[in-house]
Amino acid sequence: MPATKVAKKHIAKKRMGMPEIKMKAQSLGINSGKMKKPELIHTIQVTEGYTPCFGRSDGQCSNSDCCFIQDCLKLRL
Repeated sequence: MPATKVAKKHIAKKRMGMPEIKMKAQSLGINSGKMKKPELIHTIQVTEGYTPCFGRSDGQCSNSDCCFIQDCLKLRL
């Protein structure tokens, strides 16, 4: 009997609000101060070793694991 394939469900990531973004920054040792959302996310991305690409995706992104993808694909800086 052939094995059946289990379909992977696409799980949409929840948008992160500023409180969650600031908590993430704090956990990485980043002092968010009065940074605006894009600047703070870019700082987080650089700290985690990624390209600071938030808001620069033109509606497409190959990094589907990014926790900022929901906001990123809607925003254009």
